[in-house]
Amino acid sequence: MESKARLLGHPIHQMLVVFPLGLLGTSVVFDLLYRGLDIEVMATVAHYLIAGGLIAGLVAAPFGTVDWLAIPAGTRAKSVGATHALGNVVVLALFAASWWMRREVPEAPNVLAHVLSFGGAGLSLVTAWLGGELVDRMGVGVSDGAHLDAPSSLRTSEVAGRPHLR
Repeated sequence: MESKARLLGHPIHQMLVVFPLGLLGTSVVFDLLYRGLDIEVMATVAHYLIAGGLIAGLVAAPFGTVDWLAIPAGTRAKSVGATHALGNVVVLALFAASWWMRREVPEAPNVLAHVLSFGGAGLSLVTAWLGGELVDRMGVGVSDGAHLDAPSSLRTSEVAGRPHLR
């Protein structure tokens, strides 16, 4: 099932999700460095990484919603996609709460701020797996003309269900 929101032949959601995953995941690394080394700048960096990850997540979400709306009702993909989306809403909420708790003193977050972000990171592993399940097992967002020798998406057109060079 091809993505409904594409840029240069590729699904926009799949292009964008690397940013919130990377930024939010990296914030946890900096929080762990802060906890382990007691270097305040690490916590400050984590605070700003969370802000960037939240913004990136909000940018990626509408494109995922467009693709989810195109999945036929009653399919496993529709329910997995809903779980993926709702889980990611919780991930963003956990990180947003953590960011909010840090806003006045980002260099010294309290334990609850860390618990929230670590929980969000753990849940993001589950939702990322669900996203992989959608793409890799169910073919959501995969080009109908995909095959091992498919030409570049920048140079193809569909003819008789098989891509060819223009």
